[in-house]
Amino acid sequence: MDPHEKFMNAAIEEAENGKKENGIPIGSVLVREGKIIGRGHNQRVQKGSVVLHAEMDALENAGRGVPYEECVLYTTLSPCAMCSGAILFYNIKHVVIGENKSFMGEEDLLKQRGVKLEVLNNVRCTELMNTFINEHPSLWYEDGRDDSNK
Repeated sequence: MDPHEKFMNAAIEEAENGKKENGIPIGSVLVREGKIIGRGHNQRVQKGSVVLHAEMDALENAGRGVPYEECVLYTTLSPCAMCSGAILFYNIKHVVIGENKSFMGEEDLLKQRGVKLEVLNNVRCTELMNTFINEHPSLWYEDGRDDSNK
């Protein structure tokens, strides 16, 4: 079994939870020493939040005092500028990305700052996002997202 499969599946579970709540299907888990210490999913819709992306939710749920530099962040979608800023701020050194075809986040910035990135090109992650974008384009683009870099 792929060493990332277990944790990406947990992130996908979170994305599916978001979908069940009529939200944006993006999920994330924060892992330290082989254990999930924070889980989250995008809750922009559910909580009317402008900042509660999946990665931010996982970090929030992990709590304070976490040695983030010892963690791996799994996310079903390439991290946006805000979430990439949090990754850098908390000195997370390794990020595993489900897919970056439907949205290419700030991967170049993260790489330039020494963050190890792995893109899995996970079919389920891609299906979740493509279906959501096709069914809810106005919600996907409501925050001014520019997908011209696809």
